[in-house]
Amino acid sequence: MIDVDEKILREELRILEETYRGAIPQLKFNSPFELLVAVILSAQCTDKRVNQVTQSLFPLANTPEKILQLGQERLEEIIRPCGYFRAKAKHIVETSRLLIENYGGEVPGEFDELIKLPGVGRKTANVVTSVAFKTPAIAVDTHVFRLANRMKLAEGHTPLEVELGLQKIIPREKWSDAHHWLIWHGREICRARNPKCSDCPLKKVCPSSSATIS
Repeated sequence: MIDVDEKILREELRILEETYRGAIPQLKFNSPFELLVAVILSAQCTDKRVNQVTQSLFPLANTPEKILQLGQERLEEIIRPCGYFRAKAKHIVETSRLLIENYGGEVPGEFDELIKLPGVGRKTANVVTSVAFKTPAIAVDTHVFRLANRMKLAEGHTPLEVELGLQKIIPREKWSDAHHWLIWHGREICRARNPKCSDCPLKKVCPSSSATIS
């Protein structure tokens, strides 16, 4: 017999899938390297702003070799609107150098190799393995972290705790899709401030709502 908590959890996931089926990343890219750079730039920055910046950057430098030719100073000038531009430029240049030296200029598809690169943490590595290499993964950004806790899908004090919790409750073949469901729901409805609960498709089942599942 399914207890109430499990019934709510299953219904939340069902509604998310039904509402956001087919959701795709907002970042624009044409190669694993472009995606890697875009995700590094996205830290503390909106995807919309990143896309504006990469629209200028990628025609000039969209490979590790071209990034090194461009140089860190010029890279800093281009990516300045993304914030933390000095640290991000340093990471992108160092990562480009390591990709050339250790991976033949190609982005590795393995999580354990990706997190060895400067500026690449679990979230970035999970996004790249999931989106570029079609490996099931759940990247926990601010939206996923907030929603997982708010909806009681996977409560945790750290992104890693939430990631492991979500992996337990979501079938592996749906990990990557669920990541996008949560991101889009966080952007459109379940915002950090003033969430649009009255318009939420999960308002009757969300544990943070006054309504409960019938």
